[in-house]
Amino acid sequence: MAPAWLSVPRAPSTTCFRPQPLACRRVVPAAVLRRGTVAPAGAAPPRRRLVVAAAAAAVASGGKKRTFVEEMRAVAMRLHSRDQSRHGEKEVPLEPPVATWAPTVEGFVRFLADNKLVFLTLEAIVARAAVPWYAEFRDTGLERSEALEKDLEWFEQQGYTIPEPSDVAIAYASFLEELSEKEPQAFINHFYNLYFGHSAGGVLIGKKIVEMTNLQKEPEFYRWEGNNLSQLQQNVRDKLNQLASAWSQEEKDRCLDEMEKSFICSVDLRRHMFN
Repeated sequence: MAPAWLSVPRAPSTTCFRPQPLACRRVVPAAVLRRGTVAPAGAAPPRRRLVVAAAAAAVASGGKKRTFVEEMRAVAMRLHSRDQSRHGEKEVPLEPPVATWAPTVEGFVRFLADNKLVFLTLEAIVARAAVPWYAEFRDTGLERSEALEKDLEWFEQQGYTIPEPSDVAIAYASFLEELSEKEPQAFINHFYNLYFGHSAGGVLIGKKIVEMTNLQKEPEFYRWEGNNLSQLQQNVRDKLNQLASAWSQEEKDRCLDEMEKSFICSVDLRRHMFN
């Protein structure tokens, strides 16, 4: 049975997977709010406050300006609780501590099948490069679809039924396709959150799930070839920083604005593990 917290509908997940048409979305540049003006009706105050707070902290101690990836991480940490990260700042977490979860192997297989679709979609978007600079993020070594394919093949060999991707995963993949074509800066936030979130906190979550379900094999989803994950991450950070250096402040703000939605989408993929 799913934990009680998972059965309670949450409005944020609805806005994540059933977004309003992109052309209708009102975006208020964070730079406007930095000048002290009042956000107009229809703006998203909580999300905007995250960006304004990150901008205010853009100059680190010692006067050294943060890189854009460091700004992204600062916004992300404002969505984590202390239970999730020692740098977390959110008082009320979007999901409870992993220790309170009650995962099953079947639920974990559903989670892997959903993630396979999402990561395949990410890789296809980058490979297609409808926006030319997406090509910079091909073959980073962080790609996960092949690892997920191996995991699902292994579970099938153990007698588990591999499900089709859920409606949640299908909706998210479709959303990423649309976003990547119409709002590339916002798409890059999802790219960052999916890869870096998985290779950081996601690994800890994965280890805990393996322990809780008594799996006899560490999933490939949480392993990177050559054990050089930190270098792979740094290579992508460098590319992201170089890319953002050519963006206007409004484009940077649009990327940062997407962090809350990106974070909630990832949470909803994990929640479906228990449904």
